[in-house]
Amino acid sequence: MTHVPHQLAEEFPEQAAQIRELKQNDPHFAVVAAKYEEANHLVHLAETNVKPLDDIEMLNLRKERLVLKDEIAQLLARLAA
Repeated sequence: MTHVPHQLAEEFPEQAAQIRELKQNDPHFAVVAAKYEEANHLVHLAETNVKPLDDIEMLNLRKERLVLKDEIAQLLARLAA
């Protein structure tokens, strides 16, 4: 397993400019993006053993990150339509 952070611009490279704009202009998107970035940061710290978590905590944190990523994808898709 690689321990590469899953930054939003890397997860959605085609929408990187749109993500930056939405973070500044859409309060709901900004909150969801901030929650994703925090969860992603915590997962990265755990994966690199800087702040290890037990298996249950790690699983829950990864699920949270995935739910947030799905919401971001839905918001981006809605705006593209």
